[in-house]
Amino acid sequence: MRQHGKLEYGGHAAPQRTCVGCRVRTAKSELLRLVRIEDHLVPDLRGRLSGRGASLHPSLSCLELAERRRAFPRAFRVTGPLDVSRVRAHLEEESRNVM
Repeated sequence: MRQHGKLEYGGHAAPQRTCVGCRVRTAKSELLRLVRIEDHLVPDLRGRLSGRGASLHPSLSCLELAERRRAFPRAFRVTGPLDVSRVRAHLEEESRNVM
């Protein structure tokens, strides 16, 4: 029986999170953690920034889905929009490096 909150991943149990964009549960290591600093969302590349975090697949399509669904204010429990320009710039840079 699978443990609650874990996902079999390469023979080892790994924590799982849900992407706020596409709502697919996957291993935490495959998602990008986002943190809110004032009214800006910042990618937490090392996973060490304090505060509430939200997970997102590192793809522009999931970012656009999350924006369209207005998922970020709900995930961070704030009213009003959040600036995602830093996250978008990071994802665009990552997609350029892959190609």
